[in-house]
Amino acid sequence: MDAWILLSIAAAAFQTLRFVLQKRLSMGTLSAGGATLARFLYSAPFVVTLAFGYLWGMGAVWPGYSPLFWLYAVAGGLSQILATWCVVALFSERNFAVGITFKKTEVVQTAIVGFVILGDRITLWGLGAIVLGLVGVLILSDTPGLEARWWRRVTNRAAFLGLASGAFFAISAVGYRGATLEIASTDPLLRAGLSLAVVTVMQTVALSLWLMWREPGQVSRVIAARRTAVWMGLTGMAGSLCWFTAFTLQSAALVFAVGQVEVIFSLLASALIFGERLTRREGLGIALVTVSVMAVAALR
Repeated sequence: MDAWILLSIAAAAFQTLRFVLQKRLSMGTLSAGGATLARFLYSAPFVVTLAFGYLWGMGAVWPGYSPLFWLYAVAGGLSQILATWCVVALFSERNFAVGITFKKTEVVQTAIVGFVILGDRITLWGLGAIVLGLVGVLILSDTPGLEARWWRRVTNRAAFLGLASGAFFAISAVGYRGATLEIASTDPLLRAGLSLAVVTVMQTVALSLWLMWREPGQVSRVIAARRTAVWMGLTGMAGSLCWFTAFTLQSAALVFAVGQVEVIFSLLASALIFGERLTRREGLGIALVTVSVMAVAALR
């Protein structure tokens, strides 16, 4: 089995564990912004140590990079902050498995954006897969128990957060792949590690300053939650390193295709950790979106 496939599966597993911890922290301990900061703050020391330790261990020097590296890194880092924030906020609206499935619409959105912006051709089968995913999203976004016309039920905060997270994650993946390819090295682990170190430090500083301005006291609460948050940092680092390395070896679309196993992992976490039960309607929506994103990735 190719290395990028194993890395994509490992990344999905680590990411599921990280979201489990983020959900726990966001359920009363921290705000959505605080839980997002914890993911970056407690990853940064490990990521930087790993990157420079790898440089020292390999006897290598800091490789060259083009100016485009910073453009890709900043775009990817900012998009990931917004995407993670949306996912954490979504957890307070719906259950864990539904939240993760909303996020996985990133594959469908990537295909649509590619067609609109780059003129990428989509086959009839690919179009059918996108429509199938749209149906699944509409089913998932139909808020249970809300008595209103159908367009009010599907145009709710949960739907917006889920779709926005997918869009931002799609942008961040493209940005990260672009950043790793701008580093002058043939070592995929070195390119991934250095890119991840730069991005994570930037994210930590930027989000800390934002929260100090907009949510005074939240940074202190993030530090106080370190006993749980440190594990989120470790799983976040492991997941990101796997994603970044996979992006150096294969296109983001194919990496995302394999990463759809995260939906299965999230279902297990939802039932075994949070004791959540899906309704038949939510199960149908998850099934449709899962089939859709896998089909789009295979057919585009």
